[in-house]
Amino acid sequence: MFRVSCIQLRSNNNILQNLKKTEKLISKAVKQKTDFILTPEISSIFSLNKKQLLKISKPMKDDIYLNGIKKLAKKHKKWILIGSLITKVTKKKLANRSVLVDKTGKIKTFYDKIHMYDVVLSKKEKYFESKTFSPGKKIKTFNLPWGKLGLSICYDLRFPNMYRKLSKAGSDYISIPSAFTETTGKRHWHTLLKARAIENFCYIFAPAQGGIHYNGRKTFGHSMIVSPDGKILKELKKSEGVITVSIDTKLPKKLRSIIPSLKSD
Repeated sequence: MFRVSCIQLRSNNNILQNLKKTEKLISKAVKQKTDFILTPEISSIFSLNKKQLLKISKPMKDDIYLNGIKKLAKKHKKWILIGSLITKVTKKKLANRSVLVDKTGKIKTFYDKIHMYDVVLSKKEKYFESKTFSPGKKIKTFNLPWGKLGLSICYDLRFPNMYRKLSKAGSDYISIPSAFTETTGKRHWHTLLKARAIENFCYIFAPAQGGIHYNGRKTFGHSMIVSPDGKILKELKKSEGVITVSIDTKLPKKLRSIIPSLKSD
């Protein structure tokens, strides 16, 4: 058994403010005797303005938010997944990157979001992530002290083949840090998370952005931890906060032995 916490934020375009809010919620999770803490997508800065992001964003070694989280991981001796931060990979290229930090404050792996959210939901609501970010090319897993974690970010959730690859690679847990829109979240968020859990018999850790942001964008919130059989173990609605759950490390393999669907394709 181990304990996992998902943090829910309402990030803005001020990195230091976002770090300060994250720090408070990490402290709250630590008081709940957690072992592993996850933050949402774009925790460090909430923006799709490429010009602004190129001006503010830094390479990982100079990233204020990342360096702050590394210090907190070392201070509290906790594993932390930054759901994602926006990092500068070249002078004119940005990546939406999930970063795993161990309890000594060292970066163990990172994953760049593969699937870009390029959609037109209405005349007023349009998103073109491919104009801002360079997509990742590789799926990533990492062996935590409690089992293997498969990494993903938000819109990846709609691509089940990716999760099949992660579970086939031995993932017991899958992280899906998100900034799901209010529009699509209320229709699809719960169903998709439960489906990915059941299809792959994996725990789903889904920390989210929630509420109305400084730029008027609305995110759905509803951070969740879902069991491998699709049960919502804990959920947070709209407010900033933290949820913590005890995880049975044996359950994914137990369920896979009962229904061996992962062996069939």
